[in-house]
Amino acid sequence: MVKAKRVRGGKCNMALSGELTIYNAAAFKQEFMPHLEKCKSLVIDLSDVSEIDTSCFQLLMQAKLELESQSKPVQLVGHSPAVLEVLELYGQEYFFGDPLVLPADDVGRGADA
Repeated sequence: MVKAKRVRGGKCNMALSGELTIYNAAAFKQEFMPHLEKCKSLVIDLSDVSEIDTSCFQLLMQAKLELESQSKPVQLVGHSPAVLEVLELYGQEYFFGDPLVLPADDVGRGADA
């Protein structure tokens, strides 16, 4: 879940990992949300997320909305294939406003692939 966290001068960096699903959403929320109070900005690395479902995706959206309502920027980086799949499934690729990097096997595929 919250694999690494670092706070320097209010700039927070977190790395999330593993399965972020309904089965561990309560633990994820308890571990993740309290750190937000300390953040003036937040960067979340999602490269090690192996699975994510609606419950934990909603927590990421909630964190973004809460922090940005306080003029604190949130950035997602290193979107894993599981995260990209959920973003696409819910049509939320641009909700976070982050550049998305497609895996190499997706590059060059056309609409008929």
